[in-house]
Amino acid sequence: MIKDLFKTQIGRLRILAYSEGVSFLLLLMVTVPLKYIMGWREPNIIIGLLHGLLFMAYVVAVIQIKLDQNWTPKKTFLALLAALIPFGTFWADWKLFR
Repeated sequence: MIKDLFKTQIGRLRILAYSEGVSFLLLLMVTVPLKYIMGWREPNIIIGLLHGLLFMAYVVAVIQIKLDQNWTPKKTFLALLAALIPFGTFWADWKLFR
C-alpha cells in the first residue's frame, strides 16, 4: 500500500503532507513546551529545522501539482492554507488529495 503511494505525484504529496503535519504537531506540542518550560532548546532547533524543510517541500509540491494537474485556485489555496493550521494537512489529505 505505502509503496503504491510513491508511484504517483499525488501519493508523494500525501506522504509529504502527513510528514509535514506530524512535524508541525511535534513542534507545537512537544518541543516548544520543552523549550519554554524546561529550557531545552535543542529539540526545538532540530524539529524546527526538519519542519521548515518539510514545509518548504510541501509548498513546492503543491505548486508543482497545481501546474501539472491544473488545480483550481481554490483547491491550491486550501492545500497551501492547510500547512499553516495544526491538523490542516491531515484534513487536506482527507478532503483534497484523495
